[in-house]
Amino acid sequence: MSLASALAGASLAAIAWIIIGYPLWLALRAARRPVAPRQLPPDDVLPTVTAVIPVHNGGRFLAAKLESILAANYPASRLDVLVLSDGSTDETDEVAASFVARGRVRFVRLEKSGKAVALSTAFPMVTSAVVLLTDARQQLDPDCIRWLVGALADPAVGAVSGTLKIRSGLTAGEAGTGLYWRYESWIRRNLSRIDSVLGATGPIYAIRRPLARALPRGCILDDMWLPMQVVQAGHRAVLSEDAVAWDYPTSLDAEFNRKVRTQAGLYQLMRLDPRLVNPFANRLWWPFVTLKVGRLLLGHLLIVLAVATPFVVAPWALALGGAQLLFYGVFVLGRVLPEGSPLKRLTSPVVAFVTLVAAAFMAQSIFFRDPATLWKPTQVRLTDSPS
Repeated sequence: MSLASALAGASLAAIAWIIIGYPLWLALRAARRPVAPRQLPPDDVLPTVTAVIPVHNGGRFLAAKLESILAANYPASRLDVLVLSDGSTDETDEVAASFVARGRVRFVRLEKSGKAVALSTAFPMVTSAVVLLTDARQQLDPDCIRWLVGALADPAVGAVSGTLKIRSGLTAGEAGTGLYWRYESWIRRNLSRIDSVLGATGPIYAIRRPLARALPRGCILDDMWLPMQVVQAGHRAVLSEDAVAWDYPTSLDAEFNRKVRTQAGLYQLMRLDPRLVNPFANRLWWPFVTLKVGRLLLGHLLIVLAVATPFVVAPWALALGGAQLLFYGVFVLGRVLPEGSPLKRLTSPVVAFVTLVAAAFMAQSIFFRDPATLWKPTQVRLTDSPS
C-alpha cells in the first residue's frame, strides 16, 4: 500500500468514525442502560432557584423571556431572577427595570466585559440552592425549571442541561441548521445516559450553587467550562429531555458565525484546563477527544483526503475522486439554487455539513486574534410556530 493510499484510507476512516461510527456506538451503549421513569417532582421537595440572565442588547427578547420564567410551573417563593446587562445600548435596561417593580426580579448594569465576567459577578449574589443559567432569547416551557431541578434530586448530579428545540424553519438553511441540532441532541442524550454530557445547552442549564465557580476572564464557552468543572469534581452533568426551551430559526450564515466562536472556544478551553486532554485526569477523555477535538480536525482530514486521492492506486483514485467531486458539487448546487427549489432542501444536509466543518477550520483564527472579536449577534427569524 502506498503512503497516499494509507493517508486517504486513514482520513476516510477517521471522518466516518467521528461523524457516524462513534455516535452509533454511543447509541448502542446507551440502549443497554435502563431508563428511569420520569416524573415532575412535587412542590415540597423543590429547592430555591435563581435564574441568571446575562444579556447584551437583547431588549427585544427580554420581556418575553422574563414572562416565561415568572409564569413557570414553580413556586413563586422559591424562584427569582437576576438580570445582568452587559453594557447594553438598546432597551435592555429599561425592560429589565420595568420588571423589578413587579418583584422577584433583580437588575444589575455592568460595563461591557463579556459573559464570563457577568456570570462571575452573578454567582456571589446568588443564595439559592440552584443557579439556572439562561439566555435572553429562548423562552421556557412552563415545566422546564421543574424538570431541571428534578434531575438534581440525584445527589451524583451536579449540573443538568435542558433541551433546546428550534421552531420550524422556512428556508433550506434553517432546515439544515435544525437537522444538525437534532443530530447533536441525539448524541447528548446518549452521552447523558452513559455518564455525562460534554457541555450543557448554553441557553438553558442548571448547576448546584456550590459548584458554580468564577470563570476565567474572556472564557467563550461557559456552557462547557462549568459542566466540565462539575465532572472534574466527581459529579455528573446530565441532560433532561423534558426541560424544553424554544429558540427561533437561524440562517446557515448566522450559524456559521456562531460555530466559529464556539469551536474557537474549544481551543481556548483546552488551554485553560489542560486536564481535558489528559486521559488520566478526565474520565470523559475518549468522548471529548473523539467528539470535540475530532470535529476540530474534520477540515484537516478532508484536506488530507483530497490531496492524497490523486495518488491513490487505481481504481480507487477514480472512485474516491468522483465521490468527492459529487459531494462538493452537491454543496455548490445547494448554495446557488434559488430558495423554494425542490432540490434546495435535499442538498441542505450537505450544505450544512460543509459549512459547519468550514467554521471549525476557521476557528483556528483564535490563535491570531482577540477572542472577544469572535462574538457576533446571532440573527434569527422571529416566528410564533412552536415546532
